[in-house]
Amino acid sequence: MAPQKKDVQEMVAALMAVVGSIQRAQRQGDAATLSVLRIAATSGRARPSDIANELGVHQSTVTRQVRGLQDAGYVEISADPDDGRSCFISLTGTGCQELKRLAEFGLSRFALFVADWDAEEVRILGRLLAKLEASKAEVAKRERPSPGRGWRRK
Repeated sequence: MAPQKKDVQEMVAALMAVVGSIQRAQRQGDAATLSVLRIAATSGRARPSDIANELGVHQSTVTRQVRGLQDAGYVEISADPDDGRSCFISLTGTGCQELKRLAEFGLSRFALFVADWDAEEVRILGRLLAKLEASKAEVAKRERPSPGRGWRRK
């Protein structure tokens, strides 16, 4: 049986509340640092514009964060040889250690959020969120226009 509209509305409201609080945290303090360090670690080296796009913030916000991270010794900045207006940000050894520390801190926070849950409830939520993401990706894939010139397809 398909979910009722009210059920979907309640699910969306709960998800939006959680996503909103995570997004606010990503723009502040340790969570913002974690976000930038995670992107730099994942990509090996990242342009500020790429980090800003991934985080959904203005590039000037990333520039300020990166300056602070550079001052703390967490990242190195190097010129982009292909674009004199841009640079690359990469993690230092100290930055890797800080990334690990912040990730552990974040996990401990989430552990507090679910401390009074049963372990099976946590596993079920994880599976359901993964299922939701897979369903979302499948719908996006089906809705994606085919490549080529749209005016020729008509």
